[in-house]
Amino acid sequence: MQLKPGQKAPDFTAKDQDGNTVSLDDYKGKKLVLYFYPRDMTSGCTAEACNLRDNYQALQKKGYEVLGVSTDTEESHRKFITKEKLPFRLLADTDKQVHLKYGTWVEKSLYGRKYMGTARVTFIIDENGVIKEIIEKVDTRNHAAQILKEAPAAKKTTPAKVKRVTSKSTDTGKKKAGRKKSVAKSRSRKK
Repeated sequence: MQLKPGQKAPDFTAKDQDGNTVSLDDYKGKKLVLYFYPRDMTSGCTAEACNLRDNYQALQKKGYEVLGVSTDTEESHRKFITKEKLPFRLLADTDKQVHLKYGTWVEKSLYGRKYMGTARVTFIIDENGVIKEIIEKVDTRNHAAQILKEAPAAKKTTPAKVKRVTSKSTDTGKKKAGRKKSVAKSRSRKK
């Protein structure tokens, strides 16, 4: 079943990193960012989690709670949370039941080899448990901006060095061009 914005989000029950039972009902009356990611401590998943961590206060100011979901174990999640200092919960969906309800357990392909894995997808769920948005093209380094509908912060760039053009440098250029012509003339005379 393909989920769409406007539909009721499927209810789920799973364990978080500490073994606590978590369900969608726990978030009634709150906006929820439910993000699915492939694996703890991989480069893309770490970038995404850290971007959400770094923007967690901004997300909370807008009324969002964040909940990550992967097929990793509770222990793996605890290590990931500790290492990256994540302020939100991660669900250990080892039996893939939450993935199956949200359609994020999919066939993937790498170098021609097909396998099953987690699709990196984020569901924005409103206070009434309705899916408001589905982000399928996740920008792992700017995911909070995608959620908050803001442009990512502009990268600071250093201006390129500009060569100043002065009358002296233009005169030098003309002199060099003139020398090339005179060398070419002298060679043609020698023939």
